[in-house]
Amino acid sequence: MSDDINQTRRKAIGNRIKELRKKAGYSSYETFATDNGMPRKNYWRVENGNNFTINTLLRLSEIHKITLEEFFKGID
Repeated sequence: MSDDINQTRRKAIGNRIKELRKKAGYSSYETFATDNGMPRKNYWRVENGNNFTINTLLRLSEIHKITLEEFFKGID
């Protein structure tokens, strides 16, 4: 798979994470990260489509109380 496709998918995942944060009532990624015990810089990277671990994804799905299936719905 090409790097361009992976970058596009990571960006879509980051956008989904940002959407969930805003839906949870957080306008600031910094406040969300702090309130949930995550390093602000690392969380910012996730929202911006940088590579992250499966553990981070699992933690975010737990924070937002959604399944992985729900998380990935609509992401190609």
